[in-house]
Amino acid sequence: MGDVRGFLKHERELPARRPVGERVGDWREVYLPFAQDKLQSQASRCMDCGIPFCNDGCPLGNLIPDWNDLVYRDHWKQAIDRLHATNNFPEFTGRLCPAPCEAACVLGINEDPVTIKQVEVEIVDRAWAEGWVVPRPPSVKTGKRVAVVGSGPAGLAAAQQLTRAGHDVVVFERADRIGGLLRYGIPEFKMEKRHVDRRIEQMEAEGTQFRTGVNVGVDVSADQLQADFDAVVLAGGSTVARDLPIPGRDLDGIHQAMEFLPWANRAQQGDLAVEDVPISAAGRRVVIIGGGDTGADCLGTSHRQGAVSVHQFEIMPRPPEERPAENPWPTWPMKFRTSSAHEEGGERVFSVNTEAFLADDNGRVRALQAHEVEFVDGRFERVEDSDFELEADLVLLAMGFVGPEKDGLLDQLGVSLTDRGNVARDDGYATDVDGVYVCGDMGRGQSLIVWAIAEGRAAARSVDEYLVGTSALPAPIAASAMPLR
Repeated sequence: MGDVRGFLKHERELPARRPVGERVGDWREVYLPFAQDKLQSQASRCMDCGIPFCNDGCPLGNLIPDWNDLVYRDHWKQAIDRLHATNNFPEFTGRLCPAPCEAACVLGINEDPVTIKQVEVEIVDRAWAEGWVVPRPPSVKTGKRVAVVGSGPAGLAAAQQLTRAGHDVVVFERADRIGGLLRYGIPEFKMEKRHVDRRIEQMEAEGTQFRTGVNVGVDVSADQLQADFDAVVLAGGSTVARDLPIPGRDLDGIHQAMEFLPWANRAQQGDLAVEDVPISAAGRRVVIIGGGDTGADCLGTSHRQGAVSVHQFEIMPRPPEERPAENPWPTWPMKFRTSSAHEEGGERVFSVNTEAFLADDNGRVRALQAHEVEFVDGRFERVEDSDFELEADLVLLAMGFVGPEKDGLLDQLGVSLTDRGNVARDDGYATDVDGVYVCGDMGRGQSLIVWAIAEGRAAARSVDEYLVGTSALPAPIAASAMPLR
């Protein structure tokens, strides 16, 4: 390492967020620029630890100590080469990944871990600014055709790898724009869509074709897809939202998060005026049920739309401030976290269960009926005399996803499913239908963006081997089995 004592000289530091009053008035990303000298000091905190557990904590197997050292030494072009060696889209992961690599950092055993995620995003942003990110079209074409169904991070990673291997790749997306959840699920304040757009431009220049507005299984049958292509990669994600089937669920004003979030993104894309968004928190008393990242996205969006009040319900108890003893390094620490959206306002309510939605005279939700719970011996038990009502006229369900949609493509293909309802696959990401592969949340279940990209890359190598008998694409990293969430 460039400075073996860097971790003794410098404390962990991250870029400041823009003032709350300023950032809730727009949809731009929340962080202020980070000075280069500060970033290089942070990179110097990477220890000469011998066994870099951060590599194993990252599903992509990112070469983290390598590019930390290169940034410290001011070798930025070499740093982006090392970063791109394992990660097609570091500008996505550097903004959206919860950083399991930092949880596994050796320095994190008894100090604050290295700011790996910040170094990552600074490298790729510098690379784009310097013009170092350019199309890499294949030098030889194979004549093989591959269909990729779904344009989220898994589908995009698989498509880019297969295009670079020389195959003719077509990505099918049922929405009107490419990007999947990156486009319509992630709010603009977490990642501006220009980052997606320029990657799409790069991929098109490399030869990847994109077809939007095509619902495979409806507009194009599975038989037609298999007839037109030599291999198919299923990367449609886990899109069936977990519901809350309690009394009053059918009232107006109760929506799944993914019914709510895309409209805000569409407004930012210029599809409609902000005041014309059909599901908006403007002037509403909002309750978000679900305490995860999607709930936080709903929270930040509600702030920017002008909610009167926002409560975020979580059935689990409030996590501890520090890593508990039964959750040791290098596992993912289950501790209390505050996102930028939480910093902006709203009330987080833990250990609470909603039992019914109450209606007003017009059939719209007016309140929630709920009670407190305790987690005892692996189950939730009601706390006596803890019943309460909370007024609300917009309820957003952000409780995660339970699997891919079965009707249409999956039924037509006849692929087998796991007990959890995901598409079954072998170690090479192949389904039990010849020439059909699956990657990302559609096969893994709801997970992290780093897992999606890692699986897209790994599936691409398997497809390449299937089509031509061998592959020069990078072998998949043997990612850690440590729990990440």
